[in-house]
Amino acid sequence: MRSSDVDVVLPFEQELFAGDPPWAAEQFRSELAGVPHTRWYVVAEKAGEVVGYAGLFNSGDTADVQTLAVIPGWQRQGVGTALLDALVAEARRRGAHELLLDVREDNAPALAFYARHGFEQLGKRRGYYANGRIDGLVLHRIL
Repeated sequence: MRSSDVDVVLPFEQELFAGDPPWAAEQFRSELAGVPHTRWYVVAEKAGEVVGYAGLFNSGDTADVQTLAVIPGWQRQGVGTALLDALVAEARRRGAHELLLDVREDNAPALAFYARHGFEQLGKRRGYYANGRIDGLVLHRIL
């Protein structure tokens, strides 16, 4: 992902994460400022169009999925798996032995996706999403 991709992904970020709240352009640019030292961001493209994006934060033995999103219309077509596989590969390349992420407790499709990819619940963050109304689950996968 490059700075020029931020304006492309923002409308999708706002649509997909409307209640959480979505990241603003400044948050994406702040994350990209950490590349390559502690951050790694990627976009998935089909026919020259961005169809998904994902980001990783790495600090030693543990890496965190900062975001993973697939544009509506491209979901359930392997884009999410390709993005997650890329994050896993980069985390391993950076020496991480564990991958963590947070997901809304009520996001059944995401929970099923991560379970299929070997993630298990590690903990719960009470009131983490939707202005304190929805709990977040901390998932992890040993690499």
